Amino acid sequence: MTASDSHAPDEAAGLPSALPRPEGERERLEAVWRSPRGWRVITEVNNTVIGYFYIATAFLFFLLAGILGLLIRLQLAVPGNDFLSPQTYNQIFTMHGTVMMFLFAVPAVEAVGILLLPQMLGARDLPFPRLGAFAFWAYFVGGLVFFCTLFFGTAPDGGWFMYPPLTGERFSPGIGADWWLLGIGFIEISAIAGAIEIIVGVLRTRAPGMTLTKMPIFAWTLLIFAGMIVFAFPAVILATILLELERAFGWPFFIAEKGGDPLLWQHLFWFFGHPEVYIIFLPAAGMVSMIVPTMARVPLVGYRLIVVALIAVGFFSFGLWVHHMFTTGIPARSLGFFSAASMAVAIPSGIQVFAWIATIAAGRLRITVPSLFVIGFLIIFTLGGLTGVMVAMVPFDRQAHDSYFVVAHLHYVLFGGMVFPLFAAIYYWAPAFSRRPLSERLGRWSFGLIFLGFNIAFLPMHVTGLIGMPRRVYTYPAGMGWETLNLVSTLGAFMLAAGILVFLVDVISNIRLTTAEPAGNVWDAGSLEWLPNHAFGTRSIPRIDSREPLWDRPSLVREVEAGAHYLPRTATGGRETIVTSPVEAEPQYVMRLTGPGYAHFAAAVFTAGFFLLLTVKAVVLAGLCGIGAIVAIMRWMWECDQAPVGEIDIGGGVRLPSYASGSMSHSWWAMVVLMLVAAALYLSYLFGYLYLWTVAPQVWPGREQLSALPALLVPMVLLIVSGLLLEASRRLLDGGGGRRGIIAVLLLLGAIALVGALGVDILQHWRAGLRPQTSGYAAMVYANAALQAQIAGAVLLSAGFAAARLATGRVDRIRRVVFDNLALLWAYSLGQAAFGLALTHGFPRLVAT
Repeated sequence: MTASDSHAPDEAAGLPSALPRPEGERERLEAVWRSPRGWRVITEVNNTVIGYFYIATAFLFFLLAGILGLLIRLQLAVPGNDFLSPQTYNQIFTMHGTVMMFLFAVPAVEAVGILLLPQMLGARDLPFPRLGAFAFWAYFVGGLVFFCTLFFGTAPDGGWFMYPPLTGERFSPGIGADWWLLGIGFIEISAIAGAIEIIVGVLRTRAPGMTLTKMPIFAWTLLIFAGMIVFAFPAVILATILLELERAFGWPFFIAEKGGDPLLWQHLFWFFGHPEVYIIFLPAAGMVSMIVPTMARVPLVGYRLIVVALIAVGFFSFGLWVHHMFTTGIPARSLGFFSAASMAVAIPSGIQVFAWIATIAAGRLRITVPSLFVIGFLIIFTLGGLTGVMVAMVPFDRQAHDSYFVVAHLHYVLFGGMVFPLFAAIYYWAPAFSRRPLSERLGRWSFGLIFLGFNIAFLPMHVTGLIGMPRRVYTYPAGMGWETLNLVSTLGAFMLAAGILVFLVDVISNIRLTTAEPAGNVWDAGSLEWLPNHAFGTRSIPRIDSREPLWDRPSLVREVEAGAHYLPRTATGGRETIVTSPVEAEPQYVMRLTGPGYAHFAAAVFTAGFFLLLTVKAVVLAGLCGIGAIVAIMRWMWECDQAPVGEIDIGGGVRLPSYASGSMSHSWWAMVVLMLVAAALYLSYLFGYLYLWTVAPQVWPGREQLSALPALLVPMVLLIVSGLLLEASRRLLDGGGGRRGIIAVLLLLGAIALVGALGVDILQHWRAGLRPQTSGYAAMVYANAALQAQIAGAVLLSAGFAAARLATGRVDRIRRVVFDNLALLWAYSLGQAAFGLALTHGFPRLVAT
């Protein structure tokens, strides 16, 4: 299509030209997408409603964590203060960091993504609406219960990083640490659920023609953000599992005298923790990359270079975790490598900063509230980056480590790199969803107070740290030279709080959420989210041929609203969107989306109950909640794989199938991402297994203590049998699927064989006298079994689900998504189980003396 062709919907463009659309078409579309009223809104799954809930909840946690921060500053305002007791201070300090990092920062950017992505990509909704809703409700229930532990004196007090041995059973005998381990571990699972939806949504639900090179930068950042979650979060989930097993059952993963090592926690935690800094930063940078071109009225300079820089930041971030461990006795060669990597990550970050400056220079920046927050971000994040290069140098880090210099650096990077862009984004995108934009006058006051207050609060902390004040202390003696600096920091913190209060007044006064008549494109932006939006998204889904379609094609707004593009109606009587190819974004099929329901809400509540009740040792109730969660998930999934209804006319003479299986299916892609999560979890375990061998080889068994190799025979045979039964069921289904009963029986027998292989292996270790409480090695062997049992159990449940659908005629040679996804997970489980057997039986023989 030439540039001159792009300004009118015609047959050559593959778009319908018969206007107006049939009478009642829009009303039927609105009826299908109408949200439930009153308390039944909890059943809604629409990305817009869930996005509102997500953002409001994340901001609630931001305010709560901010109040905790003010209490910390009041305690430290003067020396020898007894405003807070040491125990209370430790709880508040721990909860401040934990809530900010786990309950605000990541959920906030994930929430913005869930709200904006469908509109930005030209989709009606994300591909798994109930998964997104489940992730939110799990986060909401789990987060609120976790925060309320403060009011009952049971909050964790070991720091937001929860280092053992301080957080082990010996030094933290209460349930505070358990709240952190089970609560945060559970909340991270909900973050992974959101990441899976974002990855599949970005890759498979873009508007036709929106190739990867035409995708908005914000969508790129969210794709990389979600990919980083997939590979980083399993490490901290494994760490929480291991520490909870140690606390609950005495498995000594982190107890040095039994062959464990507390530093294993730091390796696992920071392998998650340092990428998390960039997990938070990248979407914020994407917001800036959307705002700057609009305010400068020119396209973003260096689009392709920025995309490469974003990928580079994501890649480098996984090589920086030892940046936090320079004082732990790491070998000098390793220190040199991680120090260089810590400095190298500044290069792609700098590329983005210079691209924004070049964009501003190429146009004429309008000084609006979003522009002010972007400028504040550039100043503060740049300063944080400079101090980051300083602490990346080992000699300097050894002097500044665990001092208030690091506290200042952390806040300059995280608050400057994430909160300032988030406020800019709220002021920028509010008119797309509210009848009125936010106030420019109140916004300028808010920015001024926040910017000045932040710098008054945290700039002096650099000096406070350099003259010796350690972090994580609840008070300090007079005469150390810290009094004035701490008082100034406290005054600055309250000025910062005043700025946020002005922002709240602005939001309460002006935000009036609507899907009918929002203020609209007041900035004259060029991306798709500024098309007129309704409960169903855009009236029709356009074909895209540029990065700024609203600038390059001024008639697009009128065309889309008139229904002149794809899918201007509900073709099947339900909610739908178009699935496109992952690279070129060519239409492939029409996805039928699930609507409101109670199953995902019940699943979230029961899942939260399972983890939270385990924390207080209510095992029976927790087990009942676990069963309830499984039943609710099965009920939710039962409605998802809907029967094909033939081809669907989406407009312009284009007809698409209503069903897809195999690698074309969006759910197949989701299963692949889930397998990557499982692989990352197991690779984290593999690292821990080998790491404990390097630090404590003396507790590993000698050759005479190892079980005979024939012990491998039975589990391996069972794994082979399991794989053969899976293959047999696949061939029967491919042959027509007429023998559904036989296929169902084969699936159940194969899944039982898989679980049986793991059970036999555990039994053999037990009979050989190996007990998980005896050493770090033994604990790791049983941890391997636990991880294998976790995924084998998922296969068994999925096999039962598939068998039930086979028995009711809901799986056949065509309608086979459930079977295909089960086969993927099953194949991965077989591979991981075989590798685990080889690892736990073979590696000790290789290194035995």
